[in-house]
Amino acid sequence: MDYVNLGKTGLKVSRICLGCMTYGEPAKGEPKAGRHAWTLDEAASQPFMKQALDLGINFFDTANVYSSGASEEVLGRFLNANVKREDVVIATKIHGEMREGPNGRGLSRKEIFFELDESLRRLGTDYVDLYQIHRWDPETPIEETLEALHDVVKAGKVRYIGASSMYAWQFAKSLYLADKHGWTRFISMQNHYNLLYREEEREMMGLCADQGIGVLPWSPLARGLLARPWKSESTSRSETDRFTKVMYAKTEDADKAVVDRLEQMSKDRGVPQAQLALAWMLTKPVVTSPIIGASKPGHLEDAVGALTVKLTTEEIKALEEPYIPHPTLGFS
Repeated sequence: MDYVNLGKTGLKVSRICLGCMTYGEPAKGEPKAGRHAWTLDEAASQPFMKQALDLGINFFDTANVYSSGASEEVLGRFLNANVKREDVVIATKIHGEMREGPNGRGLSRKEIFFELDESLRRLGTDYVDLYQIHRWDPETPIEETLEALHDVVKAGKVRYIGASSMYAWQFAKSLYLADKHGWTRFISMQNHYNLLYREEEREMMGLCADQGIGVLPWSPLARGLLARPWKSESTSRSETDRFTKVMYAKTEDADKAVVDRLEQMSKDRGVPQAQLALAWMLTKPVVTSPIIGASKPGHLEDAVGALTVKLTTEEIKALEEPYIPHPTLGFS
């Protein structure tokens, strides 16, 4: 395993991050925000977390909304039983609806203070290494959010703060205001980025490179579409995940061309598609650690294997050539 600094900080994270949205408590009946039919329960989740540790992964990403908090609980119990707290980097997020009522979601000072304590309780720890705003909150002044995040850092409950999918102007404004007021700065951006969705290259990636921000792409394999020949396999997730239908349904012809190019290179090189897709992402200097969701043993093996796959300039160009502009996706 390789370890790199997260942004301009001294924090070392594994080049692969285990995303824990897959773990927690499966939805029963009609799925709702944060709960999914394809989520693995605690017993089924533990082997993947153990495999991550065995492979040298020290970076684990979850969110309060995943399985309505159960993901944090499952992750916390596993890590507390199997590793020293100081040896892992735990990231979680805040923004989504966690309870009924007008203050049950968002990024107000009240909600940040309350939900952070709830996350710490579920994780079984007294601090979070990376606390991230899951989305932009248009109903709360960003100054209020930034000052509250600064205060929880100074209180010792959070080591670093990060952000997730938003417009580049919003992120630039956040960085400017933090600098202006002497507040804690965002050190990372967790955004939607993969071979099928490269709109982040227009503004966000350049901003992050300029400002020394570590990029932690979510859905690096496009909900599994990049891991196999085009629609060659139907899974519980592909059948029920509304995000897959929303994010990739309108650009199927263009996306198929990219996946077909990836499939051909996979055959030519004798390397799994998933490894090639991740190897492409790892050629981008601004990318720190793609967030991998694993529900089968081979998922993490492919991800770690990608670290040793080296693509030529010609191969990178060939994979990128079929791409066409996409609608902006993943900000809500």
